[in-house]
Amino acid sequence: MTFVVEVDVLVPMRDGIALATNVWRPEGPGPFPVLLVRTPYGKDDAGTYGNPKLPDVFAFVDAGYAVVAQDVRGTSRSPGAFVPHANEGRDGADTLTWLAGQPWCDGAVGMWGGSYMGFAQWQAAVHDAPALRAIAPVMTSADPYAAPWYSPGGAVSQDAVLTWGTLSALRNLRRGLADGHGDPGDAHALLSGLSDPRLLHDPLPVADRGAVTRHLPWAGQVLDHPERDTFWQEVASIDHCGDITVPALHVGGWYDVFVGETVRSYTTMRRHGGSAAARDGQRLLIGPWCHADGADLGTFPDRSFGLHSSIKAADVTGAHLRFFDRWVRGLTDTPDDTHRVRIFVMGVDRWRDEVDWPLPDTRYTDLFLAGGGRANTAGGDGVLTRDAVSMETADTFLYDPRRPVPSLGGTVLAAASGAFPGPADQAAVETREDVLCFTTPVLKDPLEVTGHVTLVLHVSSSAPDTDFTGKLVDLHPDGRAILLCEGIQRARYRTSLTDPEPLEPGTVYELTVDLRVTANVFLPGHRIRLEVSSSNFPRYDRNTNTGGTIAADSEDDLAVAVNRVHHGPAHPSRLILPLVERPEPGHPTTKTGT
Repeated sequence: MTFVVEVDVLVPMRDGIALATNVWRPEGPGPFPVLLVRTPYGKDDAGTYGNPKLPDVFAFVDAGYAVVAQDVRGTSRSPGAFVPHANEGRDGADTLTWLAGQPWCDGAVGMWGGSYMGFAQWQAAVHDAPALRAIAPVMTSADPYAAPWYSPGGAVSQDAVLTWGTLSALRNLRRGLADGHGDPGDAHALLSGLSDPRLLHDPLPVADRGAVTRHLPWAGQVLDHPERDTFWQEVASIDHCGDITVPALHVGGWYDVFVGETVRSYTTMRRHGGSAAARDGQRLLIGPWCHADGADLGTFPDRSFGLHSSIKAADVTGAHLRFFDRWVRGLTDTPDDTHRVRIFVMGVDRWRDEVDWPLPDTRYTDLFLAGGGRANTAGGDGVLTRDAVSMETADTFLYDPRRPVPSLGGTVLAAASGAFPGPADQAAVETREDVLCFTTPVLKDPLEVTGHVTLVLHVSSSAPDTDFTGKLVDLHPDGRAILLCEGIQRARYRTSLTDPEPLEPGTVYELTVDLRVTANVFLPGHRIRLEVSSSNFPRYDRNTNTGGTIAADSEDDLAVAVNRVHHGPAHPSRLILPLVERPEPGHPTTKTGT
């Protein structure tokens, strides 16, 4: 393979700033189809191209594509100020227009990349850029509020905001020091937070992060906008899906911080995309992966899914090439239309192709919360049952934000949170009195849960505002309580993310907790468990229980809440599971009974 490389080509934006751009072109005059990645992490950093979650750049060039990598505004070798999300739509559209005018470009461009590079794709796709034919967002979101900065339930994703915000502030500081301004002492403060999760997450108020907000003022703005107001709506591409006319290849991981929004982007575009190609051309690939670097092998401390579960085994590069050949090159004979979805099903630990998502044969089934009112800890009397509950009961626990339930695995962004991501054993937190556990009897037959998981709770609290969390757990015969998916609902946002409403202490309310998505077969001998509590820290910020501005509350403001989960005929608290029952060759028939 031979190719031509141009480094630091300056691409002009509409306001006169020119962004540094590298170009890899196959040898020859062209013209070539182009694949564009726009990154804040340094277009010259080998990690941008050697990251196993992303496709192989050289395979793209070898397949006859020109590959273009650009430093987004205010990062690495591009001038300007880096304000996350603020310029990616316009700058992306300007770059696409520039590419279409180059003699070596045949006028057809695809975009690719993960995480922030995915944000850049979604925001460019909303703009009218005729050259853009397809996007391939990996582990990312078309709604930055819902993921990664907040949650669908309105809690701050503190791990994501402070970890990523500190790293970005550090890059900005280094950039400033190289230009002769900035306080070198701030580097120590930022690095200290990254090396010690307690220094990063524990101090209150959460908004008091001087070095971070000095070098990344946007981080302060995130905490200043806890509602999904115009600050967030303006950068939410999902709100403008009718303006997006290109297909998308969505790649995610069951333990990725973005997985709920990865799936929602797929389903929303399938229904409401702005063209027939956009609706028909959506593709979805999800494996047992998380967001952290190096966690792409499907192997975690408490659970291994086998070598065939890795990103390499999933052939992410091949999936990208087939997708771009179909939608950028227009090769309609590319065989990618039979199954739009490829998922790794945990439990049986195998890949499976599906015609769509949600799976068409999904049956949403209620498992009701029951018991005698002592569901506290795994040793309590909490039960999950298909049967109607005849007795009214409430389980009570104290939520003290001074001693929140620690995050164990799950969809944390990175190990900087103090916990490894992924399918962690929850046994340690299930010994706490502020964790309610509801469990089925031992399963006699396999039971497949694949799709969106929802928790409906009837709750009351002594506080004007508090949180309720939920975790779906696969309880193994050896006692491991392996986390599958999780969520949180801030009570003030129970009816709206834009118009918060306080709780009336003691009044019972129904609220819905989005536990996002999973694909797991609970095997015979296993049990299904639901954990309910009021904190998951530092994955999410601690609700101070005051009803005030949480990010501004200090240690002295923290209040203890008496929280109750009600269940029975008048208060049908329930876990809604997407059950899939089908016979498969070589696969035990899954059953819908528990």
